[in-house]
Amino acid sequence: MLCAKPPMSEAALCQDQHMVRLAAILLAAVLLLSDSSGMLGPTFEENAAQAISTWRTSGAAKIWRRGFVPLEDLSTMSRKVSERINTEYGWVVAGPLPAPPAGAQIRWDDGSTMRVPVIRPREALMALSPWPENYTFPDDEEYKLTGATFTTMRLKTTRGMATVPAWRLYFSNLPGPIDHVAVDQKAIGTIEDAVGDHLAGDVSDFEVLDERTLLVDYEYGACVGEEPFDVTLRASERPDVVVLGLEMPYRGYGICAGVGASGQDVIRLNEPLGDRVVLDEVSRLPVLCRRAQNTCHARNG
Repeated sequence: MLCAKPPMSEAALCQDQHMVRLAAILLAAVLLLSDSSGMLGPTFEENAAQAISTWRTSGAAKIWRRGFVPLEDLSTMSRKVSERINTEYGWVVAGPLPAPPAGAQIRWDDGSTMRVPVIRPREALMALSPWPENYTFPDDEEYKLTGATFTTMRLKTTRGMATVPAWRLYFSNLPGPIDHVAVDQKAIGTIEDAVGDHLAGDVSDFEVLDERTLLVDYEYGACVGEEPFDVTLRASERPDVVVLGLEMPYRGYGICAGVGASGQDVIRLNEPLGDRVVLDEVSRLPVLCRRAQNTCHARNG
């Protein structure tokens, strides 16, 4: 079934999942439960222990240390190309495309390698598009893929810089090609696959100020008209992970009209961060997943 292109407001939601999450925080009702009293829900330390257990036993830690976990965007293009792209346009195949090789290899700068399956050029194309493949567009509002070649690109990962298999995509109506990573992330498994179902986290980002100090951004829900209350940033440390989360005073429970709030705070670690992964206590995912979606989620189209 072919679907007509939806209105622009829906396009904006498709293109910016962070805004979708923020809108949900602002518009949805929130259930106010304390995570610090231990009476109505788990404490921060209990949540942190669960996050650590999930990380270690689910396979997520193995993927992070020994798998393919990108820390940069999976597509690269020249400025001339990026300036020409209209996010309201569709992406369509308009010429013959080559078959993918049976497999390829990622090579890290330390000499380690990993054999990986690869996606087809059509899947790489759809990874560029904010629209489902069955949407239709006017002919003059389509970027037309006319060819592709198999190549490589450089990419930062959790294991350092790597040379990664990629598709170079050529378009009849763009002033240059677009390169997109060809690794089939769905086939090799991702951090989100390993962790499984999870809630949205509270910690949105962090910056390393020095080896023991983190500047942390976070988000939380409050009731409309509610008096301000203290939010305490907490950390739980292990030799392999640091878990961050929020502790808030008990405010009763029930449903209310919710409003999103955010904050920033500095937290001092007992030991240097080193190469330890920083997890969110609620989502049980690395905080870096919020900074770059491709870090933990497959984007194969």
